[in-house]
Amino acid sequence: MPHQILIADIGGTSSRLALVGPDGVPRDIQIHRNDDFAGFKQMIEADLAQRGEGAHAAVGGAVLAVAGPADEEVIRLTNRDWSFSKRDMRRHFGWQKFAALNDFEALALGVLALTPDDLVPVGGGHAERDAPILVCGPGTGFGTAILVKTGRNRMVLTGEGGRVRLGAADSEEALLLGHMVRELGPVVVEHALSGSGLARIHRILSGVSLSPEEVIAAARRDEDAAKHSCGVFLRLFGRIAGDLALITNARGGVYIAGGVSVGLASLFAGSAFRAAFEEHPPFEGRLADIPVQVITHPTPGLIGCGQYGGRLARTLKPGLRVV
Repeated sequence: MPHQILIADIGGTSSRLALVGPDGVPRDIQIHRNDDFAGFKQMIEADLAQRGEGAHAAVGGAVLAVAGPADEEVIRLTNRDWSFSKRDMRRHFGWQKFAALNDFEALALGVLALTPDDLVPVGGGHAERDAPILVCGPGTGFGTAILVKTGRNRMVLTGEGGRVRLGAADSEEALLLGHMVRELGPVVVEHALSGSGLARIHRILSGVSLSPEEVIAAARRDEDAAKHSCGVFLRLFGRIAGDLALITNARGGVYIAGGVSVGLASLFAGSAFRAAFEEHPPFEGRLADIPVQVITHPTPGLIGCGQYGGRLARTLKPGLRVV
């Protein structure tokens, strides 16, 4: 008898899957490397097989958060050659319920359930109750979402903030941008503010090619070149986050998400991030009042998926399968 919803936070590099019941609490979290599978169906089939013989029958639906737009019938990841049809996915698994969310939509749905232990503050500020909340950050790409209050409820507005054009604010940024234009053509935010973007910044500034994980590890060891690259990255990130906070009037706070942000969490305080975030004349005071926090919870996307999935679990009908 179906009584659970499969939830998944599917990124460009890895995916986190879990089960939820009517309470919306994620359980039995499993993490998969996307490179191990040819596509969505194969990963979900393998995940359900790992959960045991009764998993298929117990799961009556799914909520998939994907790193890309989720408002069309055919869903495609932005930074991986994976796609699926919502109708086909539901029929293939026989699910009663199915929903696809943008990954940052799922993050935004879950931020209010995070605790202080899940967050690292960057500077001061005080959130205004019921004001818009901005969630943004770098991972495989750069995601954005806004949580807004509408009457008694909250809704999420998603977009592709990582694909807006990137400009330069000083001579060092102009140097970086010039290199990236020659390599990539038109430069967008996630060309710099992403895992590959951090590696690109380090290569341009130091002449050394390292993975983003290696750059972050070297910066944590106080190696000068890597610390400088991470500092430039965080200064750029602060400026873009400040731009987005002004555009969205995010007086409810800014939540910084993404795997790269988690890796850099200990470096935010000593960087120019907060100064660049606030340096938007004549609105420095407005931005100084906005709290910024880095999300360090290991599976924050699943919290929002769980909230959504819990509502679907409460509507499942005994014995019904879609064919």
